[in-house]
Amino acid sequence: MSTDEHAPRAVHAGAAPARRRVVAQTRFEARAILRNGEQLLVTVVVPVLALVGLVKVEAFDVDTAGLSRIDFFTPGVLALAVMTTSFTSQAIASAFDRRNGVLRLHSTTPLGRRGLLTGKVLGVLVVEVVQIVVIGVAAFALGWRPDARGVLLSVVAVVLGTAAFTSLALLVAGTLRAEAVLAVANLALLLLAVAGGVLVPADRLPGPMQHIALLLPSGALGEAMRAAFQTGTLPPWSVVVLVAWTAALGWGAARLFRWH
Repeated sequence: MSTDEHAPRAVHAGAAPARRRVVAQTRFEARAILRNGEQLLVTVVVPVLALVGLVKVEAFDVDTAGLSRIDFFTPGVLALAVMTTSFTSQAIASAFDRRNGVLRLHSTTPLGRRGLLTGKVLGVLVVEVVQIVVIGVAAFALGWRPDARGVLLSVVAVVLGTAAFTSLALLVAGTLRAEAVLAVANLALLLLAVAGGVLVPADRLPGPMQHIALLLPSGALGEAMRAAFQTGTLPPWSVVVLVAWTAALGWGAARLFRWH
């Protein structure tokens, strides 16, 4: 009998449990965003500078309906921060991962496509927690004092907004070339920030945009965040709009997303 028959065989542990794989992917996605200087600038630094500018620069005259400038603008800046991470950053990162074959490679591992997408969404939420804490601290230093009810309702608005804009990001990233996504995502963010009912209420926009903004995910998120912090409510219409956009965009992404 040969000695090979008695030699110990290597034991393969196999794939980690699904939850551990998703947690690992979540950490990877969050670190990838937070370690990227350009994305960190867009997701954290720009919203903080926007908040300081809107609050401190008196030349930007706007009717705050009796609210202090910090109470008026902070919800919109938080909504903008959610959009930058869940839409712009996620669309660009996913598009270039797709072009470079990273998505296709990960989708064939034990993580699978569902685990990969779950990790991406959870990674976005982790980054948003960091964003909200940083912006919240800056706003607090400028005099913002939100109540507990507003904070709790804003969490619901953030989750709904994240779902809608992450679905949009995956639809764009999975159907367009990476270079096109870079342009489309940044242009869309600019348009939505200026005329999408994010930083200021929809009723302050000119003409038909007052009504159009309320139908956009940006306007719905902005209105939800303002209502949560300023009146302690969550507008049913905003919830309906965000859920509808999530369903429509999620369906489109599932049908049209190309992994390579």
